[in-house]
Parts: sequence; structure tokens; C-alpha cells
Amino acid sequence: MSTPPGLPSIFAESSVDLVPARQIADFPINTFLESIAVGADGTLFFTSHLDGKVFRIGTDGIPILHATITGKATGLAFTPDGNLLLSAWDDRNISTVFTISPEGTATVLVTLPDGIFLNGLTPLAEDRYLIADSYRGCIWELNIAEKTVRVWLEHSDLARSSSDKEFPAVNGLKIYGNSLYASNTEKMQFVRIPILLDGQPGKPEIFLQPVNLDDFAFDQDGNVYGTTHIYNSVIKITPSRRMTIIAQAEQGMAGSTALAFGRGEGDRTSIYVITNGGMSFPLPTGLEPAKVVKLDVGIAGHSLI
Repeated sequence: MSTPPGLPSIFAESSVDLVPARQIADFPINTFLESIAVGADGTLFFTSHLDGKVFRIGTDGIPILHATITGKATGLAFTPDGNLLLSAWDDRNISTVFTISPEGTATVLVTLPDGIFLNGLTPLAEDRYLIADSYRGCIWELNIAEKTVRVWLEHSDLARSSSDKEFPAVNGLKIYGNSLYASNTEKMQFVRIPILLDGQPGKPEIFLQPVNLDDFAFDQDGNVYGTTHIYNSVIKITPSRRMTIIAQAEQGMAGSTALAFGRGEGDRTSIYVITNGGMSFPLPTGLEPAKVVKLDVGIAGHSLI
């Protein structure tokens, strides 16, 4: 993979093993698709960040507007009752978590006046969820039953190198085994945080650096598949920390922001990737439409709610 001009050559030594790719849908240039979650029936749900929209794509492959908020939409996750959680900002730029019903009704669950930039979120246990705050440099714990939020962990490994940096620090979150993994995009670090028996965090450690990750997902063997955003690719990271590029700009990865494994029968070896067409760091050829792309990686994903 050729490194975009002006960026560190962090993937120059990575091997390239491209997987089959098929475009599912595209959106107008300057659409910032941000987060994706896949329902048990295979329906894709994904956010359009700047205009506060959540879209869905069913088996017919047609994008449908599912929900809209007045604000900016970021992360998505499912609750056990079939609702979606949405991390966002409201119309006053206050950090807010919404619930979205299966019918597409968005309701404020909690506001976080001390939050700055809510981003990725993932289930921790029962009614408890973890939410990345990319500018505060912390992870919040949300209890959806009690409608309470507290700081789960605030640490330098989750923070930006300085407050004037625009790229997000802690960004994507996923649990695998007994650890939470977090991407710190601005520092180009992949962080592992042990989860103790009471659900509290242990001491963070750097699992891999330098690596530019936005969102990521685990397969059943512990391999990580991650979007590289400004590097316009999807990479695979083995448990032994070996990196392989599996999709590039030519496969539709310009501005790859997020991905998720399929969950339907016969679809568990698929990864669905969303992009922003290169809005954060345009290709030399200019911006592209935002895309939803299906990759076939040939191995089943690790199931998340």
C-alpha cells in the first residue's frame, strides 16, 4: 500500500493479501459515515455523523433513513431488548446518548455535560456499556437501566498528545476475552486494558504501535480487523501482532471509518465497512462518495450484542 503524502509510513513493511470486496451502497461526496452495527437478522445500521442520521440496509440492499437527531451522530451498539444506543452531540453540542427504537424513534437516555467527544461504545455486562470520549481521554461507563454515567477509566494512554490535536484519541472499543481493547487514533496506539472480576479496569498497556486504527472487530481466533481511516485501508492484526493489508483504496476504502462482522446465517465471514470517501485526508484524485463495502475474510467473527 502506498502511503498517502505527508503521513508516516507505518504500513510500509506490512504484507498485502487482498480479500474479495463488493460495494453495497454509496452516498454523496462529503457524507461522513461514522459507525456501524449489524442486527441479528443481518440488517446493517450506520450513522452519518455530520447530519445526525442513522441509516439501515436490509436484505434488499437499499439504504433507508432509520432515525434522525438534531445534532451529530457517532457510535452505535445494540441493547438486549433490540434498541440501538447512539453516542452523539445534541443541538447545543452537549454530549448525549440516545436510544433508538426498532421503529426509528430517537429518545434522549442521558446527557453528559462533562463529556467532550463521545465516540465508540461497546457492551460491558448486562445493562452496562463503555463509551470512548476522544477529547477528554477517558472511557465512560453507562448504566442504561439506572440512566447513570461515571468515568470508568481516565488515562494518558487514552488521551491526545496535546489538546490542540484534531484527530481523536481513544476511539474504537471492543472486548475480547478478559480485556477491553481501545484504539488511540491520534497517538497511533492500540491499547489493551484488563477487565477485573468486578468489571473495573486494570492497568492499560500498549498492545501495538505505531498503528493507525479507527474502528475494529475481532474474529473467533483473536485476529483484529481494523479500519485505518486516513490510510484508506482495512488491516488484519494477528495475536502475534503481525499486520496484513486486506483492502485498499482500490477496493473502496477511501476514508475507511468503521466495520462490523455479519451476523446472519451464512454471513459470518463477511465484514461490512463504511467510509467517508476521504474527507479527513483526501486522495490525490480528490474526494470519493462515501461507501458501504462488503469484504469476505473467510473466517467467522466474534459475536457482540
